[in-house]
Amino acid sequence: MIKKVFSLLLVFASFIVAKEPTVQSIYDFNVKTIEGKETTLAPYRGKVMLIVNVASKCGYTPQYEGLEALYQKYKEKGFVVLGFPSNQFGNQEPGTEEEIQHFCRVNFGVTFPMFSKIEVNGENTHPLYTHLKSEQPGILGTEAIKWNFTKFLVDKQGNVVARFGSSTKPNEIEAEIEKLLKP
Repeated sequence: MIKKVFSLLLVFASFIVAKEPTVQSIYDFNVKTIEGKETTLAPYRGKVMLIVNVASKCGYTPQYEGLEALYQKYKEKGFVVLGFPSNQFGNQEPGTEEEIQHFCRVNFGVTFPMFSKIEVNGENTHPLYTHLKSEQPGILGTEAIKWNFTKFLVDKQGNVVARFGSSTKPNEIEAEIEKLLKP
């Protein structure tokens, strides 16, 4: 009897595990563009990525300008900035995707890829951010994102190689980006 119950539990457990999607690399994560299109990060395979949680009503919002400058300077060399709006810090990103996109374009000329609003902490953390935080924990090993404009630098092979806090200005990361862009 115990063997039968155990066998049934094993079969049930394997069924559940088989249904779980497996992520092989950072490029496999499902994301939604700010226009609402479902995609993955596969289009950025082989590029150096700077992944940033952003907000429109934050003291760090002017960093959009520096992020766009980096993107313009290095995009032809294989670099991309990916912006992920989040409203988790002080309700500083309350707008719709359309409002966010308009704000970024009009005020900062943002042309780098932007994605739909996500959560970066808590039980509804987007799986991409769970991965980023586990690969590059913050100060004293804490994984939580402390505020808007936390930046994760990803190399051409998809490895999360660095994490920078909100106060790190985009131009302060430039030397790291240049190293990763070298052949």
